[in-house]
Amino acid sequence: MKHTLSLVCGAILLAGAAVAQDVTPDAPLEVNAARAELGKRLFYDTRLSGDTSLACASCHQPDKAFTDGMALSDAYSGAAHFRNTPTLANVGFRDAWLHDGRLGTNLNDVAREMITETYLMNMDMRIMQERLKQDPVYVEMFAAAGMSEPGNGGARNALMDFMKTIQSRNAPIDTGAMSAAAQRGQGIFEGKGGCASCHSGNRYTDDKPHNTGVPTNPEIWADPERHSAFVTYAKFMGVPNYMNLREDIGAYIRTHNDDRRRTFLTPSLRELAYTAPYMHNGIFATLEEVVDFYDAGGGNDPLKDARLSPLGLVPSEKADLIAFLNSLSGDSFDTDEYVWREDDFDYAVIEDWRNARN
Repeated sequence: MKHTLSLVCGAILLAGAAVAQDVTPDAPLEVNAARAELGKRLFYDTRLSGDTSLACASCHQPDKAFTDGMALSDAYSGAAHFRNTPTLANVGFRDAWLHDGRLGTNLNDVAREMITETYLMNMDMRIMQERLKQDPVYVEMFAAAGMSEPGNGGARNALMDFMKTIQSRNAPIDTGAMSAAAQRGQGIFEGKGGCASCHSGNRYTDDKPHNTGVPTNPEIWADPERHSAFVTYAKFMGVPNYMNLREDIGAYIRTHNDDRRRTFLTPSLRELAYTAPYMHNGIFATLEEVVDFYDAGGGNDPLKDARLSPLGLVPSEKADLIAFLNSLSGDSFDTDEYVWREDDFDYAVIEDWRNARN
């Protein structure tokens, strides 16, 4: 199938016009179509990593709502990650990034950290820029997107525009197609379960850190490569006694206040049917495990959020709650709008973009 200018389910107009789509969890975002398509090619390009072994899509795969299906993600050669890969669905609307929330709302900053961090993609952006300049297709695509030549800032902006297009579509919660079980589950979610106190808003997250007593994933400390990546991270973040730590301290790194230890951003519940395993460390394989965890009042932690207490859900209520949670997932992202296929791209469209700009 040849490429078209329709990048999301609806129209994206050139030169920064607003996105329109059938169902959206939030207000429209401003996206430049040519720049977003450039960002899509970059997203799947392994030349953005130091040894050309990883692309952004290596850990953010479209058929899994831009996660990787692993409890703990992979990392750059010689390392492994100590956290679960978060979904990129609706990331353009987020107030904070990463499980500890250490990056703010600017997707450009996020792209830079993911590309340059040693245990992630380990890329020197000066080298990346030269690699892009040597590709005549990139030269044309950067020009069509209004940039004089391939550059680091332009690449990050293009990735940012592509990520903005990753938006939920046609979830039953939005289309009114929820089952009777899901409707009962919504009542539990908003009432007896108390889930909505943190999983609020259109994306079902308050974008704030909380301690729910999630158990530690022992693999982080048993695997030398994962432990090494954690040590690198903790040292850079100024965490005291990091060599002896056997816990992920989460959003503590933002304030270094002890009351923030083991707090993590509330994850969005959008597209969770695609994003197992769950929690910041992938410790729960299924939604049933997650529901059982919260039904028991969360885990054992002296700093656990005071709102958590045993719920006393019966099996039928748990089943209804899971039906509701599944209703928050919509169409798969494994489509032409989100997957770069070099052989299917119609390069004549680059001239169309240029003509539209002029």
